[in-house]
Amino acid sequence: MARSLNKVQLIGNLTRDPELRYTPNGTAVCSFGLATNRGWTTDTGEKKEEAEFHRVVAWNKLAELCSQFLKKGSKAFVEGRLSTRSWNAQDGSQRSATEIIISDMIVLDGRRSTVEEPEEVEAETKKPEKSKKTDKKEEEKDQPEVVNEELQSEVSPDDIPF
Repeated sequence: MARSLNKVQLIGNLTRDPELRYTPNGTAVCSFGLATNRGWTTDTGEKKEEAEFHRVVAWNKLAELCSQFLKKGSKAFVEGRLSTRSWNAQDGSQRSATEIIISDMIVLDGRRSTVEEPEEVEAETKKPEKSKKTDKKEEEKDQPEVVNEELQSEVSPDDIPF
């Protein structure tokens, strides 16, 4: 039997806010648009760029996460499969759409909302606990120095209340 592969990986920006809905049986489904672009130089040396627009659909817990963490303009990595569906429109015409049904999503934006930043910084500074047999000097040597330049650049002396 011949093998085949239906896998899509994209990095792009959301063209609209994610739309979270629930099916009648309570299954979460989230849809959004994702724009990707490519650039090239023609034989004459002219730089060209073209955009592609993709329909993206997430189901279940991933749908809820997409709705929670993505917004219009967000940069995201999505991975999934192509799916084409067909239906009859209200005017009687036959319609079809090709969508990317995702199984994985990673938010690639560098900034998060201010509510999430303190938790994010705290998570970055924590390190896994070592066994009690570990020497204290060895533990200090292995601990990485955590520097969050993004937060440092956001704080000015005028922001400090004392």
